[in-house]
Amino acid sequence: MSTDTTGSAPARPLVMSDVAARAGVSHQTVSRVVNGHPNVAPVTRSRVQRAIEELGYRPNAAARALVTGSSRTIGLVTMNVNQYGPAQTMIGLEQAARVAGYSLSVAIVEGAGVESIAEAVDRFVAQSVDAVVVHTADLEAVAALGVLDPPVPLVAVQMGGEELGPTVTVVQEAGARLVVDHLLGLGHTTVHHLSGPEHSMESRRRVEGWRDALAEAGAPPGELWHGDWWPSSGHEVGIEVAARIRGGQPITAVFAGNDQMALGLMVALHEQGLSVPGDVSVVGFDDVPEAPYFSPPLTTVQQDFSELGRRGVQLVLARLAGQHCEADQVQPRLLVRRSTGAPPR
Repeated sequence: MSTDTTGSAPARPLVMSDVAARAGVSHQTVSRVVNGHPNVAPVTRSRVQRAIEELGYRPNAAARALVTGSSRTIGLVTMNVNQYGPAQTMIGLEQAARVAGYSLSVAIVEGAGVESIAEAVDRFVAQSVDAVVVHTADLEAVAALGVLDPPVPLVAVQMGGEELGPTVTVVQEAGARLVVDHLLGLGHTTVHHLSGPEHSMESRRRVEGWRDALAEAGAPPGELWHGDWWPSSGHEVGIEVAARIRGGQPITAVFAGNDQMALGLMVALHEQGLSVPGDVSVVGFDDVPEAPYFSPPLTTVQQDFSELGRRGVQLVLARLAGQHCEADQVQPRLLVRRSTGAPPR
């Protein structure tokens, strides 16, 4: 008489020997494939990977870390993820890490000071991450990273600077130059700028690019306002711009430091009876998904956050391999839409 034990006991967890039996290879070969060892024939690697998929085998991360000395985890220290740029950079890093066979563990810090960043890095080191990526454009973070010396590679993303060692960043100055060149090419005599907050490295570099481009073109300097990245600050400046235009000041082109502030600016100009781009041309920065659907569609500078994430993970892998690394830069591009045009006569 046979006994049916279906459902009476949990199934035995799958182990490497089960995969080896299905693929017709040794336990050691499966271990090499799982741990990314290069000395496996492509045909054999494919057979093992197919067996892993068919069985639904999931390697034991803790056991693999003991064998390889690697947790296959990258720690990310970031902040301001409620804003588009930082959120998209985090997504780009996670996707690139996953493709490389790593997971991304995230710590969102409240401030960019030494204490908060050091605490997050120490917590990751205690979790045995293989490397730490710090992503924030706050100037305080530069000072913080300058005094940290963790026992794992530390990589800075979107924070370029010689004092930080090898980094990867989008060239903010180049994006600002694209904006100025575009607007001057349309016939505007100068370009005014609504920047982000002064403590932001990205904001400061866009201001530098804007100023340098105007100076090199021989154009008179434009007005500089400081916003906070949010639409409300753009709206406030838009009201001021409209008042100045009514007072006779010839403001015909404004470069906003990001798309959210550009949106607030355009709404205020519309409320004040002014046309974009008929009276004032407006350009943003970032290319948020809604930018093509603003009224009018927004001319803006696009940052390739996926590429930034991919190169950030490449830098991590190079550091883990002990390779010499140079600073890497991602170039932005200008997307011309209907919020810019020739100045009014």
